[in-house]
Amino acid sequence: MHYFVSDIHLGSGDAAEQQRVERRFLDFLSQIEGDAKSLFLLGDIFDFWFEYKRVVPKGFVRVLGRLAELSDKG
Repeated sequence: MHYFVSDIHLGSGDAAEQQRVERRFLDFLSQIEGDAKSLFLLGDIFDFWFEYKRVVPKGFVRVLGRLAELSDKG
């Protein structure tokens, strides 16, 4: 199965909302692990401005780690 994800906006909203969205996305990644042939991340996964040359998004290490884990599994 092929999956497409966009507009998650990790980093927007208050802390409780950010945690809720991150948890739901991690749950989704766990659910698709068994049958995902591909996962397309289309845009606005993280919510930050590219114009700010000195800003590095912080947090969401669990998401990045989980995506790396899925990628390593093929």
